[in-house]
Amino acid sequence: MNDDDGAADFEQFVDLAAARLGGTVLLASDDFFAEKENLVADAPAIWSADRYTDRGKWMDGWESRRRRTLGHDWCIVRLGIPGIVRGVVVDTAFFRGNYPESCWLEGAVAPPDASAATLAADEAAWFPLLPKSRLAGDAKNRFAVDAPWRVTHLRFHIDPDGGVARLRVHGDVVPDPAAVAAIAPGGLDLAGLEHGASVIGASDMFFGGRHHLILPDESRGMHDGWETRRRRGPGHDWAIVRLAACGVIERVVVDTSHFKGNAPGTCRIEIADAPGATLDALAAPDFAWTPLVPDTSLTPHHVHPLAVAGEWPATHACLRIFPDGGVARLRLFGRLEARGRRDLVLAFVNALPPDAAATEFAAWLGSSRFASALAALRPFADEAAAAAAVERSMADLGAADWDEAFPAHPRIGERKADAHGWSAGEQAGAADADAATRMALAAGQRGYETRFGRIFLTCATGKTAATILAELEARMHNAPAAELAVAIEEQKKITRLRLEKRFGA
Repeated sequence: MNDDDGAADFEQFVDLAAARLGGTVLLASDDFFAEKENLVADAPAIWSADRYTDRGKWMDGWESRRRRTLGHDWCIVRLGIPGIVRGVVVDTAFFRGNYPESCWLEGAVAPPDASAATLAADEAAWFPLLPKSRLAGDAKNRFAVDAPWRVTHLRFHIDPDGGVARLRVHGDVVPDPAAVAAIAPGGLDLAGLEHGASVIGASDMFFGGRHHLILPDESRGMHDGWETRRRRGPGHDWAIVRLAACGVIERVVVDTSHFKGNAPGTCRIEIADAPGATLDALAAPDFAWTPLVPDTSLTPHHVHPLAVAGEWPATHACLRIFPDGGVARLRLFGRLEARGRRDLVLAFVNALPPDAAATEFAAWLGSSRFASALAALRPFADEAAAAAAVERSMADLGAADWDEAFPAHPRIGERKADAHGWSAGEQAGAADADAATRMALAAGQRGYETRFGRIFLTCATGKTAATILAELEARMHNAPAAELAVAIEEQKKITRLRLEKRFGA
């Protein structure tokens, strides 16, 4: 635990559980004295000396009653934005004689609409994030978290009972790549925090934090933007944004709402296609930025739609303000590049907890051994590394593993739900077969199953029903061992194509 003298490094990351981002406490074992919802409130906790309720002293936090039985109290939090937790602040402000002795934290991956009852059930898959740790009263208890997994929900335990004012969950945003890719071209805010963008550095943040620039909601006041101190010498202020992924910016909005006497005089926006570049490199005076928006006058308390000078791929953007002042929000609308989509998928796949990763990879190839082995080979440096790991994992499979994988596919002409809806697309060529061909395929597959004891498997992508039928009839003459080898190669083709489809999402 760190004391309350200064912020920890991880507090530079956004609070994933913040109520303004959609964070909420779904369920608590007990909140007799103070409501569970207070735990993720945006404002700091306050003290009111003379305020009481019919249950006791009013406290700005979550507080359970005194426990007279074995056990401990807990609550379940749905994060506003999923991500990797880098650290937590367990703030026991004003809880001096009624704070818990210790706490610990677990994470889970669940759909956004998962019910509290589902998450609290014994079969829910929780994994450890923070071990049991001592707490101090009336203090910001800071704990770094060393778990590289994307989480959507937290289970916060306190032992044995008591009150906590606020829980701040700082971390990296890891969005669902399919949700980001589904946003219409031109409508995607490449600088949106909720899409995984980050303000990685700023020249000054004396009056307002840099992360405010890219929050998804409208600014709530002058305190809710990025604002620098008054500059008394030469130069200007700046903020550098790492975009959600590589994309092309098509339009810009610079919002100076609430900054009436302290908006910048002008601004300029520049971009760079520099994957992996460090802040030091980007902030260097000789770094080669590309102009996107030329020097433009700004009006106080105004939303400025700005035209761009051209459309180029970018991974970073720099907002320069002259000479200083405050900006409420920066929006950089555009579209993802193909490599940007791949990078989003890579970050998502690498951050999946082991069980969730195994579920993901089982959709690529329905062998539990394959899925577990591939999950253990992460993180992947890039798509090529993922492809190499797939080949390695397939090479280690035995006959029993392939027999487990084959039934995950539907018969040709049938439908079976899968995680990404791939089967329907793979069999699209057979969907328009005439009645006679469909009947012949069905009969042929029944005969195949009788002869070989498993479903007929072929990489059907791009094949017509007639082609598949001819292949089926030819393979009926294979010896069992030879046919197993053919089926395995067809499964490998399907898996390779599914890898390509996943990274092209």
